[in-house]
Amino acid sequence: MTVGSLGPKDALADGGARGRRPEDRGSGTVLALGVIGVLVALALAVTALIEAQSAAGRARGAADLAALAGATALHSVLAPGDPCATAERVARANGAGVDACRMDGQDVIVSVVVDTRVLGVARQARASARAGPVPDAP
Repeated sequence: MTVGSLGPKDALADGGARGRRPEDRGSGTVLALGVIGVLVALALAVTALIEAQSAAGRARGAADLAALAGATALHSVLAPGDPCATAERVARANGAGVDACRMDGQDVIVSVVVDTRVLGVARQARASARAGPVPDAP
């Protein structure tokens, strides 16, 4: 029984792909690139959703604060003022613009717009809020 060393001709000459067909070489790379592409697309979609939800939240907050400020100005005894002008100042301070402002009885209704970019595309988030005195309980 002789024991010999493995020479270069006895080593895996096909790069370790024993049992594979030659046309399958490189298919793992294509599969990995496909998986990476899907993950990048998913990450972009999640990023866009987060950006849109963030803008919508900012718009809702700005609308709420603007409506409350307008209602406070309308009903203030010490410092009465124009409710829509007050609402516009508060909305602007919160990064929004007033789209519409009106009074409905003792309530102030404010609609605001927040400009944002979702994946580099300019978009607008809109929200409305109503504020006024609490009605008397029955």
